[in-house]
Amino acid sequence: MSCFKSRPIVGELNKSVSPKPAELVTLPSHMDCHDHSYTQIVIGLKGQAEFEVSGFGNMVGPGQGCVVTSGSGHAFGGVVEQSDILVLNMPFPSAEDPLMLQKLNELNRGETYFQLDSQIQKLIYMLVNEMQSRPEDLLLSRACSDTLIALLQRHMSKFSTPYKESRFDLDAIDRYIEQHLSQKISVAQLAGSVFLGESQFHSLFKAQIGITPHQYVLGKRVDMAKSLIKRGNLTLGQVADLTGFSNQSTFSHTFFRLQGVSPSQYKKQFS
Repeated sequence: MSCFKSRPIVGELNKSVSPKPAELVTLPSHMDCHDHSYTQIVIGLKGQAEFEVSGFGNMVGPGQGCVVTSGSGHAFGGVVEQSDILVLNMPFPSAEDPLMLQKLNELNRGETYFQLDSQIQKLIYMLVNEMQSRPEDLLLSRACSDTLIALLQRHMSKFSTPYKESRFDLDAIDRYIEQHLSQKISVAQLAGSVFLGESQFHSLFKAQIGITPHQYVLGKRVDMAKSLIKRGNLTLGQVADLTGFSNQSTFSHTFFRLQGVSPSQYKKQFS
C-alpha cells in the first residue's frame, strides 16, 4: 500500500523506485500510512511528528528519530506546526558501513526509536542546509547519507519515554469519519488515525465490529444523510455532496439498500 501525499521540501517519503539516499520531507498534517521494500532512518528536524512502526508509536521531534525496517507497515503525520524530517533511504548497504543495514533490519521493536546527542545534531543541520541549497545534487545526497550512517551508531541512544502500543480506538475512528465525511475515506486513512497498519486494522475492525470498515463508513454516511434530510432545507443533491457520495444516483442506491426506502420517499415522511 502507498497512500502518502505529503508536501515535500526536496523529496517524497514514499518513492518505491530508486529513492534518493537522503531526502528532506514535510509531513502531512493528518495521519497516513504505507510500507516499502527498503529500510529508512527518519530524523526529526522541526515540529513534532507521530510515527507508528510495527505496532509501536511515539513522537519524533528535533534530535529524535526512528528506524523503519524493510516491509514494516508504518503510520505517520505531523501534529505540531510544520513537521519536517530527514529521511535516509537504504535500499543497499552503505559504502561506509556495509553491516549497518543488516544491523538495522535486526533491531527489535523496543529499539525502533532513538535520541541523538548534540554533537551529531549540529552536523545534521549543517548537512540539511547544504541539501536545501542544492536539492537536485544526487552526489551531495549520497555523501550526506553515507556520512550520517557511518556516525549514527556512536551518537544515538534509546528513547527514555515509554512506547505507546497501538490499540483499536473506535471513538478516534468515529471522530475521523465525522471530520472527513464529505470526502473519500480510505481504509489506510482510518488505520492511520489509530496508528495501525492497513491489514492489521482491517482484521481488527471486522473482528470487533462485525462488518468491514467500508460498510461502517457507508452506514455513517447514510445516518448523516437521514439527519440532513429531516432538517428539510437541503436538496437531495446537496445531501449527497455533504455526505461524501460521488453523485446523487450512488447516494440513492446506497440509501435504498441500507434503509429499504429511497431518499425521496424518506424525505416525504418529513414534508
